[in-house]
Amino acid sequence: MKDEIPLLRLKGVTKQFSGTVVLEDVSFDLKKGEVLGLVGENGAGKTTLMSILFGMPHIAESGGYGGTIEINGKEVHFKSPFDALDAGIGMVHQEFSLIPGFTTTENIMLNREITKNNFMVDIFGPRLSVLDRAGMKERAKSAINRLGVSIDPEMKIAEMPVGHKQFTEIAREIDREKIQILVLDEPTAVLTESEAAVLLKAIKELAASGIAIIFISHRLQEVIDICDRVVTLRDGKSVRDISTKETNVSDIAASMVGRTVTDEHLKKHAELNAAETAKLDDNDKVLTVEHLWVDMPGETVRNVNFSVRRGEILGIGGLAGQGKLGIPNGIMGLYPAGGKVLFNGKEIKLNDPAAALKDHLAFVSEDRRGVGLLLDESLDWNISFTAMQSKGMFLKKYLNGLFTLRDEDAMRKVAEAYIKLFEIKCTSSKQKAKELSGGNQQKVCLAKAFCMEPELLFVAEPTRGIDVGAKAIVLDVLRMYNREKGTTIVMVSSELEELRSVCDRVAIVSGGEIAGILSPSEKPEEFALYMSGLKKQEVTK
Repeated sequence: MKDEIPLLRLKGVTKQFSGTVVLEDVSFDLKKGEVLGLVGENGAGKTTLMSILFGMPHIAESGGYGGTIEINGKEVHFKSPFDALDAGIGMVHQEFSLIPGFTTTENIMLNREITKNNFMVDIFGPRLSVLDRAGMKERAKSAINRLGVSIDPEMKIAEMPVGHKQFTEIAREIDREKIQILVLDEPTAVLTESEAAVLLKAIKELAASGIAIIFISHRLQEVIDICDRVVTLRDGKSVRDISTKETNVSDIAASMVGRTVTDEHLKKHAELNAAETAKLDDNDKVLTVEHLWVDMPGETVRNVNFSVRRGEILGIGGLAGQGKLGIPNGIMGLYPAGGKVLFNGKEIKLNDPAAALKDHLAFVSEDRRGVGLLLDESLDWNISFTAMQSKGMFLKKYLNGLFTLRDEDAMRKVAEAYIKLFEIKCTSSKQKAKELSGGNQQKVCLAKAFCMEPELLFVAEPTRGIDVGAKAIVLDVLRMYNREKGTTIVMVSSELEELRSVCDRVAIVSGGEIAGILSPSEKPEEFALYMSGLKKQEVTK
């Protein structure tokens, strides 16, 4: 019997950037209705491979690629994403590509708007047709319903919680009439556990309808749960292609990094924290927050009160949209805020990012591309820029300070030191930030913050979208700066187990307020009660 022709076949795909090989002889097949897990460390080549498949312009602009791509047995060459879309390939990127001022419906139906005729069309032609907004709304609702979620089709993207934005992105792709293959790049990274469960169920149903899915994720249990097969990329090569029934999370993690990976580093943190936390002085409060409110779309803070002890790592957790991300964004002046914030006994001027930086606070934003990076600039420039602007670091003074010039050598040296510390995968400190993988971009954001030598560091979602090996590095460095250099850290994360393993205390945000501050040793069920709003304690500052 003749072998079935796969829906998608990649054969010997190879890619170089500036003489550096990032993909080498990558091959795998994908059948109709199959869910394929694609895993690998940050920088392993996953995003580059999908960029080739989707015809992203920077691939052709940087010399194209080697190997072949076949769809239904026919070789294809996509010159742009529009060619890929016409071939039935949809892709949801790790970073959002929605228009903030447009509604859910307008984003889902973008470039596929439904129009209706009127008497003016009969006279002047189709250019005077009008949008059939009712029809578009029904189409959008149908796509949203296929995902099993409830999203207002008239809500603007700028007003949405981050989880709803992710579902809107996916709904836009599955609404396309000819969709055959759907690529999902870290689709659950921004979702809560309940939202992720809904999405995973929807993925299974989409596959059952015949859509083939490439599922890229660092949440390896999800890969096991919903994928039929898993392909591992390591250092740009496809090193493993195996049925998920024949593997497990530990084996997949080991194949990604070439060594056995466990959660031992998390256990180590937890054990060390118990001893170190006991040394902290409850009365030595470096930061006090009173009646803080923040007007951040999708993350509104209503009335937050808490304090941070000098030298501790305070975790802030909670469900998406409850306000946890609004706290650091408001204190650091990125969104309108009010209330009172004291740092070392001095009141911080709110709504002024420069003032916060001068007061020796720093912030690693959850939005690494929108806020954290200068994408078109080099790594050394990214790492040193904020310190240069706010503190005058990396500047040479001439004629008694009459004028200054950048100290390029110092910028290079500090960048190289952080590249080594965080094990950032790059060609050199002169490589542009936009050319790095998402996880390595996150490491650059952390390096930029530490470069400022802050007394207190806010870090939001520090391990979002990064692999198990990189996560260990990031957590180890955060702890090292905290314990060895005395940096007080406020860490906001959607990963409860991560907070419990690293932090001295964990504050849970619900309904825009602090519902409770718990010891990391509390049972998970206790945290769940506070997250759901079913339990609340009188929080003492």
